[in-house]
Amino acid sequence: MPAAGREALEAAERRLTDVARRTLGAPGVELLRGLEGEAAQAYFGCFNHLLRSGDPAFVFGGRSRRPPLDRVNALLSFFYALLGHDCRSALEAHGLDPQVGFLHADRPGRASLALDLMEELRSVLADRLALSLINRRQLAPGDFIVEDAGGVRLTDAARKQVLVAWQERKRDELTHPFLGETMPLGLVAHAQAQLLARHLRGDLDGYPGFVWK
Repeated sequence: MPAAGREALEAAERRLTDVARRTLGAPGVELLRGLEGEAAQAYFGCFNHLLRSGDPAFVFGGRSRRPPLDRVNALLSFFYALLGHDCRSALEAHGLDPQVGFLHADRPGRASLALDLMEELRSVLADRLALSLINRRQLAPGDFIVEDAGGVRLTDAARKQVLVAWQERKRDELTHPFLGETMPLGLVAHAQAQLLARHLRGDLDGYPGFVWK
């Protein structure tokens, strides 16, 4: 990686560490949301340095959605939609309403609690897989359709390929940092939903968020 890329990643790491420290003293949800926005800016601000394909078609110009404006954003948005569905299903399976969140504001039609749970899993499941598919050249520029209006989406054939990669990624195993049990990545959302339900019902003093190392 070029020196400029290393410096950008190191700067982002310092900024994210500072944001994490400040969350410990945040007096309310509104400030936490502001800190989350600052962290997201730092995180996605250096995301392009993690892309190593060298193809200008896969330059990441910052997070965009509705519609995604480049191929990397199109892939991220597709994975986030899949992850959101998994998180909603996990919460419902443990008796929780995915519409009622803690950190994401409640809005009609928005699964705010599922979005809360997604924040713990996006980097390890979605972002890491997106980077792998691009850096290993498993996706080509022609696997995406650039609409006349500027939006970008996966072709039908590429969508099927990406779904297979998603299911394979979910079968990868890890040791859950709180439970100490080995499980597939695809079950982590269910484990976290169960832990949240136990906390809300008074069985756990606190909710142990998922921190992947």
